[in-house]
Amino acid sequence: MSPDGEVNPIDTDYQIGQDNVALQIGPFGFDIHNRVFMIAGLSIVAFVVLTLAFQNQVEPLFGDLRNWLTSHLDWFFLLSGNIFVVICLAIVVSPLGRVRLGGTEAKPDFSYMSWFSMLFAAGMGIGLMFYGVSEPLSHFSSALGGVTWQGGIRTDWAPLGGAVGNAGAAEKLAMAATIFHWALHPWAIYAVLALGLALFAFNKGLPLTMRSIFYPLLGERVWGWPGHIVDILAIVATLFGLATSLGLGSSQAAAGLHFLFGVPLGDTTQVVLIVVITAMATTSVLAGLDAGVRRLSEINMILALLLLLFVIIVGPTLMIVTGFFDNIASYIQHFPALANPFGREDTNFEQGWTAFYWAWWISWSPFVGMFIARVSRGRTVREFITCVLLVPSLACVAWMTAFGDTAIHQYVVDGYKAVTQAVLPLKLFVMLGYMPLDKITSFIGIILVIVFFVTSSDSGSLVIDTISAGGKVESPKPQRVFWCAFEGLVAISLVLGGGLVALQAMAVSTGFPFTIVLLVSCIALVKGLMDEPRPKKVKKVKEIR
Repeated sequence: MSPDGEVNPIDTDYQIGQDNVALQIGPFGFDIHNRVFMIAGLSIVAFVVLTLAFQNQVEPLFGDLRNWLTSHLDWFFLLSGNIFVVICLAIVVSPLGRVRLGGTEAKPDFSYMSWFSMLFAAGMGIGLMFYGVSEPLSHFSSALGGVTWQGGIRTDWAPLGGAVGNAGAAEKLAMAATIFHWALHPWAIYAVLALGLALFAFNKGLPLTMRSIFYPLLGERVWGWPGHIVDILAIVATLFGLATSLGLGSSQAAAGLHFLFGVPLGDTTQVVLIVVITAMATTSVLAGLDAGVRRLSEINMILALLLLLFVIIVGPTLMIVTGFFDNIASYIQHFPALANPFGREDTNFEQGWTAFYWAWWISWSPFVGMFIARVSRGRTVREFITCVLLVPSLACVAWMTAFGDTAIHQYVVDGYKAVTQAVLPLKLFVMLGYMPLDKITSFIGIILVIVFFVTSSDSGSLVIDTISAGGKVESPKPQRVFWCAFEGLVAISLVLGGGLVALQAMAVSTGFPFTIVLLVSCIALVKGLMDEPRPKKVKKVKEIR
């Protein structure tokens, strides 16, 4: 897409799609970057086959790798997360914030409502459904129990040592830790990558692929194997993350259907759900970004808002409303200690929760970052970072406060123990079960889980397709269908073969190399922004009477 207004494009002879191969397989047309497409596809197939054939050997291997990374490089993940937040805030307050993505005269492609809906649905919507009740409760229980030792080894997972026997302090500490994991840091990770992709695609005239960010550092070499490797890693990490989420998410939807309607639990139900989700995602992808993904995201946002309002009104309303501000204050109070990468005493919490989360968010950043970039043309850099950082963060605070504080209130005040005893996929439905209209709200919860997965699947498939097409935004529709179906088949294979745990460990393990990629991309991002023209400030002249 041509820029509107002034930009400072990169002078390169490379043309988007010049290395692509056009294929016609029967009635289906493809337009692919052959090296990236073939190597990424074969690598994914090889991983699935090896995982299913040697599950007893592969699963412990990747599990040990994930644990080693989060236990030995926890300081690296935490320090990197802090760097991303600082870079975002520094750009916002600097003159670089006036740069407009797409040119000095570019207009936004989507309204604020549509933009926010797509940001939220692609970035974290499904995670809030899965962890909105369980994580605050888990931190609360750990904090309330305090520090425990077994054989000279600390065995608790309490944030900052906990608040033994003090329910009020434990609740504030639990919500501060939960918000820390879902607010500024993960969105800063997404924002840094998304901003780099948008800048080099819409302003510099390069393909909308991961390799383009590194042009200021690698020059024309990005069109060779260094760039191929970056794009291949992005495709593999994105598909693994999406397939893992499909498999794990189908377990929550299946648990909800069993809880409500007695639908049998098991692989058959999960496979049927994955097929349904994949079919819906394929339909959305065929409809395109505007007619499919945007509308589905808006519908999902409306349903999520209705469920949130229901919990606020029917639940402990005063506790939730005051808790929103109290939890933000608690988050600010504990922020320095939670973000500290060195000399921590709560190493179990730091490694088992925070370092794991940071690796997980970073492994998802190619998918979410590229999708955010694709829907953000026309925004100024200041507007982009402010909205991508603050608006979703506040939405996460509101959601976690409503669902987390309600679950804690049920446990502490009402004496309902079932919420804490329920398995992870059921905690949301058990909490809703203690409220009026529980059948209706639980059914809406199931619909939300499914549709959030559909929006993640369709947007993820569009991202993978764009990368495998050499940065072409509009590729043949059969190609998009292929990636949607391929993602569903990988998830089904691993559900039936029991390889989801290994896949999740593998997806998290990709967080380490991508952390290095992101840190390097920050240098390229700042260099790229400094070269861009900025709209001139118009000085108001006072009228002389």
